[in-house]
Amino acid sequence: MAYKHEELPPPLDSTSSPPPLFDGTTRLYVNYTCPFAQRVWITRNYKGLQDKIKLVGIDLENRPAWYKEKVYPGNKVPSLEHNGKVIGESLDLIKYLESNFEGPSLVPNDDPQRKKFGEELLTYVDTFVGSLYRSLKGDTAKAADEQFDYLENALKKFDDGPYLLGQFSLVDIAYIPFVEKFQVFLSDVFKYDITAGRPKVAAFLEEINKIEAYKVTKADPKEIVAAYKKKFLEQQ
Repeated sequence: MAYKHEELPPPLDSTSSPPPLFDGTTRLYVNYTCPFAQRVWITRNYKGLQDKIKLVGIDLENRPAWYKEKVYPGNKVPSLEHNGKVIGESLDLIKYLESNFEGPSLVPNDDPQRKKFGEELLTYVDTFVGSLYRSLKGDTAKAADEQFDYLENALKKFDDGPYLLGQFSLVDIAYIPFVEKFQVFLSDVFKYDITAGRPKVAAFLEEINKIEAYKVTKADPKEIVAAYKKKFLEQQ
């Protein structure tokens, strides 16, 4: 599928005015380095919805007061302004885009076995992410071994493609922002290579990095390392 390139609007901060809210425009509020927002951004791109869903960047370090007051009381990203209401939570939103917008399907509806395994993986993803985040203040190598071995085994289930359900799906989109960021951070700080001894994880990363809809959402590795060091290592 031909990917349509776009210029990213500069993030809005506490000095910025709000966009013309609830004017019929569908808006996806994101932060360009937030992995949760990245899930929805990738889904939007892959489904070819750049003209249907306007991207609005929010500066989380200096967020505008109107975002909490007028857009999303949860004051987090991502959120989606659509049909006069605003909804949040990244896993809910990727499913919402799949159900409510056109574009290539990201759910294997015609295969009950894949559908069931996909649901198991989506249920597990919070454990995967939480364990890795917590490990940065504890036994990082042990947690990384555990979680990336889980991923390696999950990738062995279907052999008709390099992805978690064989073909690219919402399940890959749920995991990749965190895999991407932990790969960079663990390598830089802990000299830990998530692909060592995990050929399926290596192949998964190689293939997913060919998908333009994902590639354009990747954060600068230096920024990831700096942000994670500040957040997880300097507070100890």
